[in-house]
Amino acid sequence: MNNIDRRVVKAFGEEWSKFDCSQLEHPDLRTLFESYFSLFPWHELPPNAEGFDLGCGTGRWAHFAAQRVQHLHCIDASAAALDVARRNLHMHTNCSFYCNSVEAIPLADSCMDFGYSLGVLHHVPDLQQGVNECMRILKLGAPLLLYLYYAFDNRPVWYRIIWRASDFVRRFISTLPFAIKSVLCELIAALIYWPLARISRLFEKLKVDTNLFPLSAYRNRSFYSMRTDALDRFGSRLEKRFTRNEIKRIMETAGFERIVFSESPCWCVLGYRKADQTGRRLK
Repeated sequence: MNNIDRRVVKAFGEEWSKFDCSQLEHPDLRTLFESYFSLFPWHELPPNAEGFDLGCGTGRWAHFAAQRVQHLHCIDASAAALDVARRNLHMHTNCSFYCNSVEAIPLADSCMDFGYSLGVLHHVPDLQQGVNECMRILKLGAPLLLYLYYAFDNRPVWYRIIWRASDFVRRFISTLPFAIKSVLCELIAALIYWPLARISRLFEKLKVDTNLFPLSAYRNRSFYSMRTDALDRFGSRLEKRFTRNEIKRIMETAGFERIVFSESPCWCVLGYRKADQTGRRLK
């Protein structure tokens, strides 16, 4: 298997074992779920909808999605992460679990009514291959939702310079043993994420536009979210970023149409597997 980095999988298993997101009804998670899925056409799914969560991690998004469909297939390459997901989703009897990578999804061709993969495919070596595999298991006309790291194509130059500096830090921290990496990411959350987020919230209350403030997206989020995301961001050895045009081209190449993006600066994108010439979905 070529489209997997075992070191990345191991790191995320360690991360989700530490930050297990066991409080699934936390307001942060519900708000993020609604933001990510703002494009998603729940109303278009059939009554007995069956879909997949690729890279389910702790099951934090599956918890909300499973309540809306008949069956959800939760897939993750990390056995440790999948153990957390099983615990968190024990109340959802309509979930199945698979410890598989993106290139080895054990589902038949054209069998899924929908799919989503949030914050996952920018951590695999080949995004195109990953999207192709998602397309393979979707029915004709079925929707796919992705959340991918953006390449700051809608941000000013100074913003990109700040990111480049932070990326040098990530490249170093991500190579360290988990215990050391975890402590350093806790410090980043406490000394960088939290102060900048709270300053941004203060300016927002003063009616100042905080759209370009670094880490302003965390202004109303908990410190637990900041700690989780600091480890997520700085703990991964493999991180790829994509422009809007690159993502659109990759999805079109895979066989998706009616591609739309959310207004969020980080790219949430929805596309539909191309239907047959009559526009019908494959049943």
